[in-house]
Order: sequence, then structure tokens, then C-alpha cells
Amino acid sequence: MVSAKEPAIAMSAGLSVALVHCLCLATCLTVLPGQLRKEERLWPENFTRILDRLLDGYDNRLRPGFGGSVTEVKTDIYVTSFGPVSDVEMEYTMDVFFRQTWVDKRLRYDGPIEILRLNNLMVTKVWTPDTFFRNGKKSVSHNMTAPNKLFRIMRNGTILYTMRLTISAECPMRLVDFPMDGHACPLKFGSYAYPKSEMIYTWTKGPKNSVEVPEESSSLVQYDLLGHTVSNETVKSITGEYIVMTVYFHLRRKMGYFMIQTYIPCIMTVILSQVSFWINKESVPARTVFGITTVLTMTTLSISARHSLPKVSYATAMDWFIAVCFAFVFSALIEFAAVNYFTNIQTEKAKRKAAKSIPEFPATLTQRENCAEEAVTSTDSNSNVRKRTNTTVQPEAANMKRIDTGNSSVPLPPVTQGPPEVMPRSPSASSPNPFSRISISETLASARATPSAPPSTPVLTGYIPQRATAGSPAIHHLLGSRLEQIQTTANTLGSSAKPSAVNPPPAPPPSSSGTSKIDKYARILFPVTFGAFNMVYWVVYLSKDTMEKSESLM
Repeated sequence: MVSAKEPAIAMSAGLSVALVHCLCLATCLTVLPGQLRKEERLWPENFTRILDRLLDGYDNRLRPGFGGSVTEVKTDIYVTSFGPVSDVEMEYTMDVFFRQTWVDKRLRYDGPIEILRLNNLMVTKVWTPDTFFRNGKKSVSHNMTAPNKLFRIMRNGTILYTMRLTISAECPMRLVDFPMDGHACPLKFGSYAYPKSEMIYTWTKGPKNSVEVPEESSSLVQYDLLGHTVSNETVKSITGEYIVMTVYFHLRRKMGYFMIQTYIPCIMTVILSQVSFWINKESVPARTVFGITTVLTMTTLSISARHSLPKVSYATAMDWFIAVCFAFVFSALIEFAAVNYFTNIQTEKAKRKAAKSIPEFPATLTQRENCAEEAVTSTDSNSNVRKRTNTTVQPEAANMKRIDTGNSSVPLPPVTQGPPEVMPRSPSASSPNPFSRISISETLASARATPSAPPSTPVLTGYIPQRATAGSPAIHHLLGSRLEQIQTTANTLGSSAKPSAVNPPPAPPPSSSGTSKIDKYARILFPVTFGAFNMVYWVVYLSKDTMEKSESLM
């Protein structure tokens, strides 16, 4: 009995052990996958094995889908800094994150993680697009402190490649409307070697959202960044047709700098040149300084305005404004030259007219007296009167101290015999002669000193009528021909002094002071014309759409 029960006990014990083993095996099979994932996350050797499997037999010289489908590269741009813009070099600079995404089926993997985040060392081991910037003058990839590149491989073989770049690109500018102009600066990129039959570019987030330009990223001083547009085009060349992606950045120039530095100084200079119209035309130095100074100022302003521009062969809007202002300033200087010229001509004509209207007066009174005295002297030397005759006539001559001349009388000094040492002697007589040259001169002086009659009474100045001599037969008998010579000389002197008493003194030539008619017209014409020009200029350019159209919108 005992022996029969022992096998049953042993069998039940074996079944219990087997049941325990089954439970343990089931438990192990349930926990094993999680434990394996945990081990794979913790040990980098597993990633190394994955990468080694991916690169095993991988040829980075061949594009994805070589010999088959076209490789599609999706791109987008994030602008971190935009500017500056150089007008002289016609280029702009910006700092961007340039992203490219494509699918390479050779890099698919089955691993515990969705994305393999790798550094720039993996970039050189796989195929990457040969993207280049067609209008770039200089592009720099940042390498501090390490190459600024991001490379990621996803489980389905999608690759994300991002670089930080500083790009200096060409921006063609047409400066006809400068400084009221606007420009569309393009950024063009595409494949350098693969035509569109092998590789094409598309926008990752669509045309509207694939380029991001935050407001804080703009570092422009002379421009406002209005926005951007994107487009793509096909470029044909000898080696094939290539897809070119283009981004247009729309810029409008700010006018504040040019208003302060150019426009306002030009306007003030023109106004200053027109101030000279209100200065007297005789102030030649002042008006000349005004004209020359304003012309030199306009020349300096035009040269300084050109420093911030390229040497284009056409005239800009600012050039036209400066040229018109220069013409106004130069015209003001020419206007003063015309005023001065015509003023001198009028003065000369007035002087010649005044000279023709003044009669030619006879010789001066002094010259006439000298001629009369010479005539008396010559007569005295030819006819000498004896000393005894002078003594006989002296009482009668003393009684007749005045000679009646009708309404007035001419005083005659008494004829006396002077001392021998005072009276001149005649060359033919040794005794002094009372009717010598000195006595006759004194007689003529007394005749000239006679006060004139009232205006209502006619006066014959210096004229001795025949009635005076007729009433003095003794004097006439005594003097004879000498008295006639005295009368002739007195009449001559009186006739020479008469015109000066009747005719007024010649009037001085007319003064050239005052305002010229040219100045009067210029005071109105110049400001009105300049104001009209400014009105037309600013209305035309401020209302004109000066923004350049991008090729995608044309």
C-alpha cells in the first residue's frame, strides 16, 4: 500500500513544479520587450549599430532615387536679421536659418526612437542638395563655436538639414525716383548641378508661410520693410533647365535724412538768393556776395548729395530738384548783373542828355578882365596924357563922382594922382599917369560893385550910356578915345555876366538810386515760380507709385 501511494505523490509534485515553471516563463515573456527597450535607450552602442547599418553600403555620391523618381527638396527660410542695405553697392545683407527637407529611402531604419538627432559630422557622410544662391555676392556659414548646422534623420528616411547663413545678395535698384523710391530685393536659390528632370524645389509650408520675417529682425535705418513675396521660375541654360526659388523683400526708403540734409538746405538757399532783390541796387558788393555765396552753397549741396548714390548715368528726382534750385540761384545772380548793366546805361544816357541841354557859356569873368586890362595897358602905352592935363581935369572929375545911367548910376572913384612910387610909369613918359592900368581896374571894380536895381526896374549892368558922356564934354574932350575903350570894356563885361544872372545853374545828373523795374518784377516772379515748382514736384512724386514691381507681379 505504501509503495502504491508513493508514485502518486511523486507525480503530483512534478506537476506542481511544471506549473511553476510555466508561470515563470509566461512572466518572463511579458517583461522581456520592455526590458529590451530600456536597455536600448540606455546603451549608445545600440545607436552606433543603427548608424553603422544605415551607412553600410551607402554611396553619398548618388542622389536619392537615382535613375528613378525626381528628388524633391522642400525649403523654408527664417530671417533673424535683415539689413543693412547699401545703395552704392546695390546689395543687402541678412542673417537667416536656411532649412531643407528631402526623403532618402536608403536611410530608413527600424529603431526604438522616431528621430535621430545628429551633429554636423554626419552631414559629410550622406548626400545633401547642392543648393547655391544665384544672386549672392558673399555667403558665410557660421562656425563659432562649432559649425552651426542641424541634421536629423527620421524613421521613414526623411532628412532635415538646417544651416545658419549670412548672405550678401545683389539688389538691382532703379533710382529714377530717388529718394521717394521703393525696391523689391530678390533672394534667388536653386540647384547648381541637377536640372529639374532630376531635382526640384518646393516650399515647405506653402508660398505664404515658408518665409518668416519677424518685426524685431529688421535692422534698417533708411528703409521700411513692407513685406515679402515668393515665387519660383525655370531658368534655361546650356546644361539644361533649372528650378529657381525666389523671395522678394519689398523696401521703401525713408525720406527724413534727405529732407534734413538736402531738400531743406536747398530751399533755404534759394530763398536767401531772392533776398538780394530787396537790397538797393547801388549795394553792388552786398548783392554780389549774396549771389556768389548761394551758387557755391548749391554746388556743395549737389556734390554731397551724390556721395550716397552710385554713379548712375540718369538723373534722379533729387538731381532734378537740385538742378532747378541751382537754376533759381544762378538766375538771381544773372538778374543782378542785368540790373547793374541797365542802370549804368541809363546813368550814361542821362549824363549825355544833361550835357547837351546846358548852353556853352563864354569865358570866365576873370579872363575877360585880364583881356580888358591888357587892352587898356596897350592903349596907355600908345597915348600918354601929360601931367598938367591931369591936374586941370581933377576938380571937375571930383565933382562928377557918379555917372547917370538912366534909372541907376555907376559910381566912379575920384581920379587922383598917386605918389610917384606907386603909380606905374608909361614907357614913353616919365611922369605918373592917373589913367594908368591900376586906375582903370579900380574903375571897373567900382562899376561891378554897384548894387542892382529892384526887379521891376530894368538894369543894364556894366553899361554906360552915351548920355553920361554927352553931359560931360570936358571929360570927353580930355579922355577922348580912352573913354570909349572904357565904355566898350564895361559893356563886354556886363554882357558876359548877364547870362549867369538869367539862366539857372545846370542841374546835376539824375541820381541812379531807387528800385529797378527788373527787381520789382523779380520780387514777384521768382517766389511765385519757385512755389509753383515745389507744389508740382511734391504732388507728383508723393502721389506716384514709386515701388518697383517684382517679376512675379509683373
